[in-house]
Amino acid sequence: MFDLLIRNANLPDGREEIDIAITAGKIAALQPRIDAEAREEIDATGRLVSPPFVDPHFHLDATLSLGLPRMNRSGTLLEGIALWGELRPMLTREALVERALRYCDLAVSQGLLAIRTHVDTSDPRLVTVEAMLEVRERVAPYLDLQLVAFPQDGYFRSRGGEDALKRALDMGIDVVGGIPHFERTMQDGAASVEALCRLAAERGLPVDMHCDETDDPLSRHIETLAAQTMRFGLQGRVAGSHLTSMHSMDNYYVSKLIPLIAEAGIHAIANPLINIMLQGRHDAYPKRRGLTRLPELMSAGVNVALGHDCVMDPWYSMGSGDMLEVGHMAIHVAQMASIDDKHRIFEAITVNSARALGIEGYGLEKGCNGDLVVLQARDPIEALRLKAHRLAVVRRGRIIARSAPRTTQLMLDGRPGTVDAAAYAPAIGSERL
Repeated sequence: MFDLLIRNANLPDGREEIDIAITAGKIAALQPRIDAEAREEIDATGRLVSPPFVDPHFHLDATLSLGLPRMNRSGTLLEGIALWGELRPMLTREALVERALRYCDLAVSQGLLAIRTHVDTSDPRLVTVEAMLEVRERVAPYLDLQLVAFPQDGYFRSRGGEDALKRALDMGIDVVGGIPHFERTMQDGAASVEALCRLAAERGLPVDMHCDETDDPLSRHIETLAAQTMRFGLQGRVAGSHLTSMHSMDNYYVSKLIPLIAEAGIHAIANPLINIMLQGRHDAYPKRRGLTRLPELMSAGVNVALGHDCVMDPWYSMGSGDMLEVGHMAIHVAQMASIDDKHRIFEAITVNSARALGIEGYGLEKGCNGDLVVLQARDPIEALRLKAHRLAVVRRGRIIARSAPRTTQLMLDGRPGTVDAAAYAPAIGSERL
């Protein structure tokens, strides 16, 4: 007797009509036609069953704060930073916790069960740290939350920034963060990368830096981050987030840079929604896209993950907590339209992001955690095209979110009574087009 049995699932790797049995929070069997019973069953016939979505880059302390203390009228990165500076002294632990928990509810409903969030340490009160530590504890039964100590105003640039970040780590923050391009000089930025990598090595912690989130092709802190990663033996434990300056760099320099990133084992985390919104603002026409070089990084063997970054906060007034929306945007901006490209984008919001976060037991194989999402789509390509509806979300073998299939009733003479957008896929499977 299993706890949960999913029947006739389509898997992201192309396998079809697979049964998935879960017991004691783990996948106990995964094969065609499991001859057994379970306390609960899900009929997934013709539906994609995926491991849960993972967001490797978010700002949970700012989420759902849109309009506080006022709106970002220009919609720019710099006004967003200024707005956060105005809001920061007004923040209370209670309000931060409430907004973060509300967002986690939304995340779970979207099948998003792991998030790495950057926590601003620039306020010496560290109320954001206290709040996010409380949230991490409260959501632990249903969502994996990693916290990054993030010196929003600069590690060296803000008064007391070094001490505040170290205190945040002492309080239990998981990851060392940084923002070298926001320091006063390029030299200070490079020095901050070295200091923060040294700190991470001393404490045995991972690193995740906002790196070169700018249109300036001379912002090259990712080069320094790669070098310091190898210097301190941090290979595989370091992520460079955003990397948007790469879209403005000349090809010769990038031909040197990408192999260096690959050699250092750095995870590259792009944020397509906010990158396309905030970058290129000083351009008239032609306008730069503002997204790092996804196909080139992937082709070089770099682990590329995609993050949501923001939802309804001073920097980004949109967002829905839907990682398929993130992937959908990446396909368009990076012009990754091939069948293989779309599968790589799906991996960037699932397995690649899980790898960047070092999540153990992730995946759809026997012995993995019993965490999965049933989607109203037949395969990853259709899931991305439709931003597919989540039919069931499972955590450790327990259904924690569920919804009916999304259909529309039609009242047209001579036409079908209902429309299911997921039924419009080509008659030939996308794998065989």
